[in-house]
Amino acid sequence: MIQPQSCLQIADNTGAREIMCIRVLNGKSQKKASLGHIILGVVKKALPNMPIKKSEIVRAVIVRTSQGVGRSNGLTVRFDQNAAVIINKEGAPRGTRIFGPVPRELREQKVNLKILSLASEVV
Repeated sequence: MIQPQSCLQIADNTGAREIMCIRVLNGKSQKKASLGHIILGVVKKALPNMPIKKSEIVRAVIVRTSQGVGRSNGLTVRFDQNAAVIINKEGAPRGTRIFGPVPRELREQKVNLKILSLASEVV
């Protein structure tokens, strides 16, 4: 579960390397986010000479969490770290590549189909 003040790695090539969640955008009073939810975050670490700079406020979709996600067949999918992909206001990813695996559960939310097509591996 991701909540405000949680740090996440970035899984795309926009130039940001780490963001900190400052707000969960799904729902009225929802305080925790999981796979596929949209958050508002501030960039804490960024590469030089890239479009996204440090201390910039961005929207991101959570693509990996260290909290397990259960499937209907009894499997639990867990990752080593929390990761997100930076998106624009329309919901399209700002980067052109996505690094690392992306879980299949994102397909059910129908918001992140472009993220799934850019991902190198869907588990």
